[in-house]
Amino acid sequence: MPGIREKRVLPYSAEQMFDLVADVDKYPEFLPWVVATRVRSNSEDVLVADMLVGFKAIREKFTSRVTKNRPDSLEVSYVDGPLRDLRNSWKFEPRDDGGCEIDFCVDFTFRNAVFEALAGQYFDRAFRKMVGAFEQRAEELYGSSSSSAQSVA
Repeated sequence: MPGIREKRVLPYSAEQMFDLVADVDKYPEFLPWVVATRVRSNSEDVLVADMLVGFKAIREKFTSRVTKNRPDSLEVSYVDGPLRDLRNSWKFEPRDDGGCEIDFCVDFTFRNAVFEALAGQYFDRAFRKMVGAFEQRAEELYGSSSSSAQSVA
């Protein structure tokens, strides 16, 4: 199962970043390859949504269940779509300076081994582009700060 993990320190609060990531309805506005989303249900602690992703002529729909633990974490589990499995998690750790450390990881398995091999070639670059899109969205929503984002090894 291809997977990747990214940790970043951002100048935004854990609550702000949680709210941004949990706002699935807005994903088509800023996330690359997300064509549309539809929230099926949304409560304080669980969200179920469909996401249509596309690249050139390819379009695929995924359904995911998001367990929300505001403002600390979001755990995404796969319900239905073209994959065999998909899991990702977001953890938001408050920092003394008012910002937070984000720990984001994603693992997936395609049903088709050929797609799996192809995706593996591009996954790292696509993942980093998505993380950057969330970071840029935070700056648009919450403003820039004198402290800049930094990757954490």
